[in-house]
Amino acid sequence: MKQILIRSGKSPFRIASPAEFVHQDLIGTNTGNLLFSDAAHRLLMTPDTEVTSNGIRTNCSAERAAEINERYHVFVVPLANAFRPRFQASLDRLSRLIEKLTIPVVVFGVGAQVGEDYSTECLQPMEESVKRFASAVLSRSASIGVRGELTASYLNSLGFDDVDIIGCPSMFWHGDRFPDIRAAELSVDSRIAINLSPDAIPVGDLAGIARHTWERYPHLTYYAQNTIDAELLLWGDTTPESGKADPFPIYHSHPLLRENKVRVPLDPTSWVRELADYDFAFGTRIHGNVAALLAGTPSVVLTHDSRTLELCRYFDIPYRRLAEVPGDTDPRELYEHADFSAMLNGHGERFERVVAFLDRNNLQNTYTHGDKGAAFDAKMASLELPASMPAWDGSNDANMRYRISRLRELIIASDIKAATANKKLRVHLAAAKMRQVDATNRLAAVREELDTARAQIAAMERRITRVEKQILVRIGPALRRRIRRLRGRIG
Repeated sequence: MKQILIRSGKSPFRIASPAEFVHQDLIGTNTGNLLFSDAAHRLLMTPDTEVTSNGIRTNCSAERAAEINERYHVFVVPLANAFRPRFQASLDRLSRLIEKLTIPVVVFGVGAQVGEDYSTECLQPMEESVKRFASAVLSRSASIGVRGELTASYLNSLGFDDVDIIGCPSMFWHGDRFPDIRAAELSVDSRIAINLSPDAIPVGDLAGIARHTWERYPHLTYYAQNTIDAELLLWGDTTPESGKADPFPIYHSHPLLRENKVRVPLDPTSWVRELADYDFAFGTRIHGNVAALLAGTPSVVLTHDSRTLELCRYFDIPYRRLAEVPGDTDPRELYEHADFSAMLNGHGERFERVVAFLDRNNLQNTYTHGDKGAAFDAKMASLELPASMPAWDGSNDANMRYRISRLRELIIASDIKAATANKKLRVHLAAAKMRQVDATNRLAAVREELDTARAQIAAMERRITRVEKQILVRIGPALRRRIRRLRGRIG
């Protein structure tokens, strides 16, 4: 049986509690990562293959590389916006691991992240890291699978031609078919799902869009995706009491949190199932909108950078530029101008490109070589998948043991950190005192040397004076005689 190692936060079949989800950061800071890694897992799961999760963090030690070489036949790396400055250190760690591997390495759906103008000038500082990564991968595979035309053009400009545009694995959750998008008639009773990206705040009025949607549609739910959002829901905060507020939903004082209208998905399958109950979804999160589309729920992306725009263009997902969307925009307007026909009609051809990419890299897929995902779906159906995480209101104590234990650990860690800092401070103070004493001693020595030099100069001046007097005493009479003789001659 072919053994495939896949880079993912966790296996699709692992059920994690909210506390594990937060504490271990099983999503690599963003739930969207699980959506595309689970989709890749499902696609590659055939009767002749076994797919194992490697975790989201990269262990690039020689021992781990030797273990991978011995146990697995191929390493599959689904990625998203990996070509961005903040991911450079992680990309370098991946490169170091890949360079130690002797098995094939297949990269699935990597993308560059720049502005909507597609200018890659901001990526220049990490150009060598991207070249190193691409070289390591292409020496172990036939091609690199990228998200869209921007990333393909970027890699081409760096000298890499073996690049296949395949989009993101998440859009192929259902393989060669895509669910029909349900028609909706939005009204005040409609259920609306919104998704928001904090890093899109400088681009458009996200807070205003969220506020006006909340005012119009009481059945609104905000699906947040970051680990920091999950921590907020799990731990809570004191902002309702302190009065601290922000127009973006990052505190419990925000109306969306006060009314328990915020959720963080813990599992892609349950996430998609939940979104099937909504009439419309929209926002700046590409995978938040993809999850809705996979559920057959109409969705519109508000693009704010290349990572969202590139995928929308490739898959013909309806989108609007966030910068051009006023804060008081009604979601009904977004829905009424959305056309899903190109997305649906082109899906089959796009799936054929993915299959060709996998074939080129000697990877089987469940649709050509397996049961079309039936075994995967059956296994998922047998699991009690967790619903998306709600905000903790104090009434549910299911995670109380974790909360108390974690607080104790944090206090201990804080005490240790403070003790270590104090020890370092004492060492620095002692060293500073020693340097001060040494400096004082050196200053005293310099003063002593200066006094000695002054005494020597004074003694030398006295000697010069005595010599001058001696000379005058010796040459004085002779000089007077010469003067008298000279006068006599003149007279």
